[in-house]
Amino acid sequence: MRRLLACALVLGGCAMGPDYQRPDVVLPAAYPEAPGDTPPTLQPGWWHLFGDATLDTVVAEALAKNNDVRFAAAQVEEAEALLRLADTSYFPEIDLGATGNRARVSNLLAVPNPAGTPIIRNDRRMALSTAFEIDFWGRIRRATEAARAQALSTTYGRDVVMLGVASLTTQAYFALRSADAQILALRDSLRTREESLDVAKSRATAGLVSDLDVYQAQSARADVASQLKEIERQRDVFEHQLATLTGRPDLRLAPGDITAMPLPPVPPAGLPSRLLERRPDVRAAEQTLVAANAQIGVAKAALFPTISLIGSYGGQSAELGDIFKTGARIWSAGFGLTLPIFDAGRGFARVDQAQARRNQALYAYQKSIETAFREVADAITNVRQSTSAEADLKERVAASRNSLELARARYGAGYSPYLEVLDAQRSLNDAEQALVRNRQLQLSYTVDFIKALGGGWTP
Repeated sequence: MRRLLACALVLGGCAMGPDYQRPDVVLPAAYPEAPGDTPPTLQPGWWHLFGDATLDTVVAEALAKNNDVRFAAAQVEEAEALLRLADTSYFPEIDLGATGNRARVSNLLAVPNPAGTPIIRNDRRMALSTAFEIDFWGRIRRATEAARAQALSTTYGRDVVMLGVASLTTQAYFALRSADAQILALRDSLRTREESLDVAKSRATAGLVSDLDVYQAQSARADVASQLKEIERQRDVFEHQLATLTGRPDLRLAPGDITAMPLPPVPPAGLPSRLLERRPDVRAAEQTLVAANAQIGVAKAALFPTISLIGSYGGQSAELGDIFKTGARIWSAGFGLTLPIFDAGRGFARVDQAQARRNQALYAYQKSIETAFREVADAITNVRQSTSAEADLKERVAASRNSLELARARYGAGYSPYLEVLDAQRSLNDAEQALVRNRQLQLSYTVDFIKALGGGWTP
């Protein structure tokens, strides 16, 4: 027994299978269009960067009540329980067993029972027993390593869900506020079209123009009215989406204006590609790789003998009252060995299977990094381009508004046809809608950028 324990101590430091080493992924040192040497400090609660109290409340409710987040949290609880279960394999399991029976033996045997031996006998037994596997080949250690990595992967998976829910909620909120701004612009445009229609009717009644101007004005008014109804429908849909995300079917948000929200922060200089390491999906993919790598050791350890220490200690007597007396003591100690001799190659097939799964996890990890790098680069480009387009769109709105005023003045003086007024109205409406949509894109692209980085930042 002492030699066996000595061998256990010597081999206890061994573990079958490869130790995990992070694979090398070749990426540029920094993202395109983001030069600099000082990386920003990243922070949670990134939606506070937009300075909107209603948005803060909506996102907080979504993270607290959304069923996808709750489901992910329950998965984390399950993974943590599995890890605790794996950790218990390091300790022996002690069981208390008790039996009792009463039997009658035959008195007509070839060799009769000794004189005075009772025919009816009682047997009472109570003992503590244990069986403890010695982790010679590191099977338990590798299994625990895999369980720990899988628990971390599940935790990062929950973070992915939370980041996705927060991003989707923020995007839906921006879409709703964009609809509010478009509704305001369309209502103003509708009022202008109705005024133009009244002017056209007055001029037609006076015989200054034909009814063609009236029909054109009616068509223009109806076009804007239909646009207004469509945007109002879209706003209701966005509000319903936010209600689902926040777990509040009765959610109602007062109208707001997206143009009143602060412009999104421009991506700070100095964004090294190593920031990808903080993305929860990348970290989850790496932990999945760690778990798959450890499972190779579990499969390889199964090819070697399993050695266990077994023992029991208790009492046995004919009467229950005597079972705790010194003379009733019973005990046993020993070890068991199980060695696979022939399994038709099942063990080696399991090793090959574990190695193949490890390769799959490796390729998934590498792909997650490459995808993350592309998403960050795309988001940086989108934010910068949409921000730079803001000034051009404002200039377009101003020019279109001046053009409309001049066209209406010329039409009122009889110098130009009503077609010029229609064209100016249409240009102003399109310019105002484009400006609002670009503001929404700026905000949405910033959310994409924050999500691609895995969180917000403090420059």
